[in-house]
Amino acid sequence: MTSAESRTVHGPQWNSAAQPPQTRKVPTQRLMHGDEFVDDYEWLRAKDDPAVLDYLKAENAYAEALTEGLGDLRSSIVQEIKDRTQETDLSVPNRLGDWWYFQRTREGADYAIFCRVPAHNTGDTAQDWTPPQVPVDAPLEGEEVLLDCNEVAADLPFFSLGAFQVTRDGRYLTYSVDETGDERFDQYVKDLTTGTLLPDVLHGVFAGGFLTPDGSHVIYSVVDSSWRPYEVRAHRLGTDAAEDISLWNEPDVALWLGAEVASDEQHLILDAGCSEYNETRILPLSELNGHSAPRPRVVVPREERVLYEADPVDVLGTTYLLVNHDSGAPNGELLAVALADAWEAGSIEALRRVGTVLLPGSSTRRINGFMVNRTHLALSMREGGVEKVGVSPLADVASAIAGTPLPAVVEPFSADELYTAKISAMSLHSPVIGLGYISYVTPWRRYDYFPESDRLELRRETPVLGGFRTEDYVARREWATAPDGTQIPVSVVHRADLDLTVPHPVLQYGYGSYEASSNPGFSIARLSLLDRGVVYVVAHVRGGGELGREWYLQGKKLNKENSFTDFIAVTDYLAEQPWADEQHIVAEGGSAGGLLVGAVANMAPEKYAGILAVVPFVDPVTSISDPELPLSALEWEEWGNPIDDAEVYRYMTGYSPYENVQAVAYPPIAAVTSLNDTRVLYVEPAKWVPKLRSMTTGDAPILLRIEMDGGHGGGSGRYRRWEDAAWEFSFVLNCLEISS
Repeated sequence: MTSAESRTVHGPQWNSAAQPPQTRKVPTQRLMHGDEFVDDYEWLRAKDDPAVLDYLKAENAYAEALTEGLGDLRSSIVQEIKDRTQETDLSVPNRLGDWWYFQRTREGADYAIFCRVPAHNTGDTAQDWTPPQVPVDAPLEGEEVLLDCNEVAADLPFFSLGAFQVTRDGRYLTYSVDETGDERFDQYVKDLTTGTLLPDVLHGVFAGGFLTPDGSHVIYSVVDSSWRPYEVRAHRLGTDAAEDISLWNEPDVALWLGAEVASDEQHLILDAGCSEYNETRILPLSELNGHSAPRPRVVVPREERVLYEADPVDVLGTTYLLVNHDSGAPNGELLAVALADAWEAGSIEALRRVGTVLLPGSSTRRINGFMVNRTHLALSMREGGVEKVGVSPLADVASAIAGTPLPAVVEPFSADELYTAKISAMSLHSPVIGLGYISYVTPWRRYDYFPESDRLELRRETPVLGGFRTEDYVARREWATAPDGTQIPVSVVHRADLDLTVPHPVLQYGYGSYEASSNPGFSIARLSLLDRGVVYVVAHVRGGGELGREWYLQGKKLNKENSFTDFIAVTDYLAEQPWADEQHIVAEGGSAGGLLVGAVANMAPEKYAGILAVVPFVDPVTSISDPELPLSALEWEEWGNPIDDAEVYRYMTGYSPYENVQAVAYPPIAAVTSLNDTRVLYVEPAKWVPKLRSMTTGDAPILLRIEMDGGHGGGSGRYRRWEDAAWEFSFVLNCLEISS
């Protein structure tokens, strides 16, 4: 498809002969705070019960039979994605030490191949840090294959790479593999000088294990039965895993534990936190090689309930602790504190007294995070709903510590309006900063920024084949008004040749939780919708982070319903626009966004031509009322604790999609999930679908599609993901009455 006006419109094509499986009811009582809820489908939680598996397979068979008429459309979309994708491709090489590292993909292969070639040191920064020109279909001289994921995945039903890291000296590689989709990984270490795997294999670990800079230890996390990372351990290479040292065991079931190497590469940062507060501990890496047990030091204790980020950095030869915190500054305040003074502080107010405020709090600018190399500080910020990057010389930071105000940071992409910019590569030893840039109409671009000369070099734009041109598409920001008068950002994307004086079908997407922002981003698959005349709309509802911390706080806990009413307000706004067809608006959301569209389906089913709910969190009260279920206790700081708080319980049961299904005519609904998802269990949509069927007064189909070998992200492999995208988009297009 190349023209928005060439779409074919017909009525929805459902196979009326297909019949959904009969779902038996087994009443289970839940009694909390004097309220009784009878759940007829809780029996579907028994994942290992053959009857449950047979039922799920029957649901898949029904979904396939119901949509069999969409087979040609699905095939067309898969082919379009394939035709636009440069299947044999490579990433921009990144330099680490004396090597350039990059990834290859090959036509017909699902997964990446990780490679490297030697780097040169001439003393000329521009020359030494310009990536080599790597041919797409041939190896460079001296090229080494470090890991071919296709070989690793060859005999596996599912494959996901959780970690991939090489030490700066180029000797050791560590990587981790998930073979089922349950996000339990096996961590491996490979000696790249010999090409052999070491016997140091760590089983059942969390995804983000890494080697210390000297390659002596693997730092990794393990999870408890509820999938919470609760302990960070250090494994010395060459020793038995039974001898691994526990660096931090976190007993609080509401806190998530993690670790990373500090910017100065001399310390380890350990952090336990939730969405409202955290506690960071700093450990000198030298203590891992000592004879006594390592003792990390607390920066700000959790009792202060401050949300902060702390990182030891080298500022022109002196070590400071940079701290970005929210105490009295919801959008962040950046401090610099001499490390010795930081150890004596013990509280956020003491840190402020002995430190220097580099960037004060702001009502309009959110400080997301920072990174440092030997010469510059790079900031990830959010302002005006846009994620951007700012850069400042460490010399200016040192002057600010000495009493001179920090000059305004340099924003390399400040001239643009609606985009996402990220720090993609930055290390202590690199004189350049790798930046990523993407928008709704611009594929991912990788830049190298030379801060000393303020030079921005475009290294690569992800190729999009099939005649794609950025100028054929447009994206703009509009604003809808919520019931309480709040202005809600709305991103609108469509083909540039669309006639905006006549109505067009709309796919409206939303998320709105965890302060996660729905940033502008490019999708090759989405072009198949846009080229068929669909207008793609993102409702940036409260609960996300688009407009700062307050935007998030207005959409969580006892304010959660703002997310739902915001989404509906955006729909109402669209219905008033001449370019939007109010009879053909489909709502889409995934995970917590699935809760969003599930709640909206109960509140305003008549406004939507269809609902696509991907791994939807539609039974939140049941899930987070059982601390033994995956991630349940971690969710209390996001939604509230319905176990202990009767007000939270009543509020959540008032919007829970599963508990508020009612006798109304629901539009077509597709719930897509995975059997091994550990974040949103398959049982939530598996229960929701038969309840919807039992209550709806209409005849629109309601279906469940379940990936039997996948996790939270669905099946593995890029070709499988293309097929999944095509299935979802064909459902959307069918609801919009577009059949080809």
